Amino acid sequence: MGRDFRINVNHHSAPSSPTASTHRPPTPTDLSSPFSEIEGLDRDELREAAYEVFFTACRSSPGFGGRSALTYYNSSSIDTADPYGACPGSPGKHNGVGMAVTSRVKRALGLKMMKKTPSTRRTNSCGAVPMPTSPNSMAPGPSSPRFGFTVPNASRSCRPLTSAEIMRQQMKVTEQSDNRLRKTLMRTLVGQMGRRAETIILPLELLRHLKPSEFSDAVEYHMWQQRQLKILEAGLVLHPSIPLDKMDAFATRFKEILDSSDQKAIDTGKNSATMRALCNCVVSLAWRSPNGGSTDVCHWADGYPLNVHIYTALLASIFDSKEETMVLDQVDELLELMKKTWSTLGINRSIHNLCFTWVLFEQFVATGQVEPDLLAASFAMLTEVASDAKKSDRDPYYLKMLARGLNSMKTWTEARLLNYHHNFNRETVGLMENMLPLLFSVTKILEEDVPAYVASSQEKDENGDESSGNRVDYYIRSSLKNAFDKVVEDKDASGLIRDGEVQEASELLMKLARKTEELAMKEKDIFSPLLKRWHPIATGVAAVTLHSCYGGLLKQFLAGKSPMLNEIAIVLQRAGKLEKSLVQLVVEDSVECEDGGKAIVREMVPYEVETIMHKQLKQWSQDRLSKGKENILRAKQTETWNPKSQHEPHAYSAVEVISFAKEAIENFFDIPIPIIESSFHYLIDGVQNIFREYIAFVASCGTKQNYMPTLPPLTRCSRDSKFVKLWKRAACSVGVEDLSQILSGGGGNHLRPTTSRGTQRLYIRLNTLHYLVAQLQTLDKSVSMSPKVLSNKSLSSKKKSPSHFKTSLSTLQLACRHVSEVAAYRLIFLDSNSVLYGSLYIGGVGNTRINPALRVLKQNLTLLCAIVTERAQPRALKEVMKACFESFLMVLLAGGNNRMFCRLDHPAIEEDFDLLKSLFCTIGEGMIVEDVVERESEVVQGVVALMGHPTEQLVEDISSVATETCGLGGVGQKIPMPPTTGKWNRSDPNTILRVLCARKDRAATHFLKKTFHLAKRGSGIRII
Repeated sequence: MGRDFRINVNHHSAPSSPTASTHRPPTPTDLSSPFSEIEGLDRDELREAAYEVFFTACRSSPGFGGRSALTYYNSSSIDTADPYGACPGSPGKHNGVGMAVTSRVKRALGLKMMKKTPSTRRTNSCGAVPMPTSPNSMAPGPSSPRFGFTVPNASRSCRPLTSAEIMRQQMKVTEQSDNRLRKTLMRTLVGQMGRRAETIILPLELLRHLKPSEFSDAVEYHMWQQRQLKILEAGLVLHPSIPLDKMDAFATRFKEILDSSDQKAIDTGKNSATMRALCNCVVSLAWRSPNGGSTDVCHWADGYPLNVHIYTALLASIFDSKEETMVLDQVDELLELMKKTWSTLGINRSIHNLCFTWVLFEQFVATGQVEPDLLAASFAMLTEVASDAKKSDRDPYYLKMLARGLNSMKTWTEARLLNYHHNFNRETVGLMENMLPLLFSVTKILEEDVPAYVASSQEKDENGDESSGNRVDYYIRSSLKNAFDKVVEDKDASGLIRDGEVQEASELLMKLARKTEELAMKEKDIFSPLLKRWHPIATGVAAVTLHSCYGGLLKQFLAGKSPMLNEIAIVLQRAGKLEKSLVQLVVEDSVECEDGGKAIVREMVPYEVETIMHKQLKQWSQDRLSKGKENILRAKQTETWNPKSQHEPHAYSAVEVISFAKEAIENFFDIPIPIIESSFHYLIDGVQNIFREYIAFVASCGTKQNYMPTLPPLTRCSRDSKFVKLWKRAACSVGVEDLSQILSGGGGNHLRPTTSRGTQRLYIRLNTLHYLVAQLQTLDKSVSMSPKVLSNKSLSSKKKSPSHFKTSLSTLQLACRHVSEVAAYRLIFLDSNSVLYGSLYIGGVGNTRINPALRVLKQNLTLLCAIVTERAQPRALKEVMKACFESFLMVLLAGGNNRMFCRLDHPAIEEDFDLLKSLFCTIGEGMIVEDVVERESEVVQGVVALMGHPTEQLVEDISSVATETCGLGGVGQKIPMPPTTGKWNRSDPNTILRVLCARKDRAATHFLKKTFHLAKRGSGIRII
């Protein structure tokens, strides 16, 4: 075997021979050995070396040949058919040591006595324990040196096993190896029976005295020789107890010899120069002293970590080879015998206690953690270790071993506790109960007695103090997080939530919420009762941890997903339920806390389900409202105000707006969560804003002032006019596309209405507004009767404002009034201007009466009723009536230079106005009641009455009214010019003034000239 073949002792290797199988399972890879590695030596090689050291140290003890000559046994004397046969009723001691029935060590460590003890085995009469022979062994020939010794009697007897026999059995040493060892010692100690064991360089003696012929073949001998050389290399060169100069000549030469043994075994004969060089190097290196002087102490196996590995291999033999969780009842005697190796290995009581603690703990781990007694025994030994750690004369190597050994135990135990949900269950939670005290004891020793140890940040509280409570807190949080992560990993949740479809991710989060609740209840039922011994709110900490873990996934889910609100709502609703259950666990667990659990509750960052849901609903609403705004923008760009159809005389854009509003509200109610009032109001307000913007667009048709004529300047009639006032009226009709053909199906008579296309479009606007009113009232009713609204006490209990669209409905009423007014003034002052204000009474009252205008007006009103919906007609007709009355007033009071009246015209004017009133009383089957007509006509009737007053009365009235209005009381004071207010009535001085200005009368003209210095009218004929 080449020297480059190096194996870490932490790992399992094949045994050196087929029969020398390893006694103990290899240390699990997650339990790291605290001791430094030995290059090139595996467990089996160290175990064989340990037995050789042990046997050499105990050679003078009973059972090891101490009271008789050393013997070895031929394999032919062994009954291989039943090598381990037990013989009940053993006669007691026979050429060996009597084993104790009870064990002081096991009592101290709390270990149970074995039901079956290996103290009796079938042996031959000479005390040799039958062992399986190597299958590679060959029957020795007559020339074999084995026949140079007396062969004992092969008769069998039953007796107790000696310590030597038990150790050979426990350490799985073959009979051939044992015989070779005995032979070597016998040859070495010839004439030196009193020689101390620590002065024997055993590997060197074995190399000197054992020849290839004593092995089954050359390969076995070569492997055995290499093991001895590697032991020497480890003890003398790699890990010497006394530091070695790197340039040491003996070490260099030793390495050369070792290198030469890689290809073939070196010659160990008496005449071999290599062997002489080897002996010289080994002896020189082993008998060194720290100061370079002479010494009586041999140092070949007492260097760290070789000594510790050999000693722990010995200690491992105390475990029964068949029941590996049990310690032999003979452990007291075996430990006493092992003590004899201390001088050779450089072991003391402190190192022994530490190694024994580690071996017990390692065996607990290696046997699958099924025997809590081993863990308890390891914990009991920590008391001795703690006492040793406080001694003042601690060796630096011991401190190094202590730090590494305890830290390895701590690391392994913490790894279990940091994921105790995976490592323990209801049946094995008792092991966890034993691990925690052991861990705290280990940590205490490390913190108090190991100078280089630094506690991790998780083991300290906010003030930097370490405590078991803080560590338990850390274990709870870590274990719950690991358990949660395992659930996530099993379901591949992280990737699916990040990259998967929203629906799949939402379903997964629902399952994870259920799993999270199960973890919380598992913690509460199984682990928290135990952990409460060290942490008063163990369940609360677990609940907070799970709350945080699920919250992280929830946040990840909400971060990158486009709003599919139904799925998000379901997840949030389930998250809210989970949060309530976890908070309840915290509250219940914190009842006995000084602060009532406020500190732990503050750690729970709320999911803020309602806030997030409101935010999601707001985003969802914004997306829906943006679509509504797109509809408005499209309507502004494309709406032509043509009717949708003959039966639906409103704009198509209004249908789109209403459909948007209904769909948005229905989808909102379809979200599978209880209604959130703030989100509901946000959506309703947004819909109302859409309606208001659309209503403003519909009503953006100008004002009535756009169509009213400008008031002419006030002038007085010419007193001596000689002009023959020939008045001409040009009847012109404005040709427009008759929208009534679409709505009424054509037809008509010889007198066509003068309603322009623009006015007809205003009618469509008016219809659109009334369509919105009707649809919005229906929508408002459906919202109010929605089960979700009725189930919300806050929304259903509002009696003062039962309408959810009150603002929009109020805005619609104002818009309807405005559009009706604009349409009416356009119809009268633009479309009908030629028959009313543009021609009525020009050239004299008698020549241009109102009858032609009434006929045209009637046709226009008929067309209005054909286009405007029935709901909108009353308001539209009323506004047309008011516009007509306004136009009639302007004819009388602001008719310009082409209109003059005398007192005698009063009856005709009054008759004409009565005809005008009668038209509106009879149009549309009483849509305008007579009382309304009379009320709206009062102002006009008052002005018409002024037309019948004498000029003197009018002058007196204006003087009186103007004086009172301006606050003048003195006689003879000048009357100021009455301002034009536009609010004409019979008591208004400006109204009376305008009647006087239109009066074709000498007295009126004189008064106006003298009082107000008004110019007289021009003499030209002005056709309006």
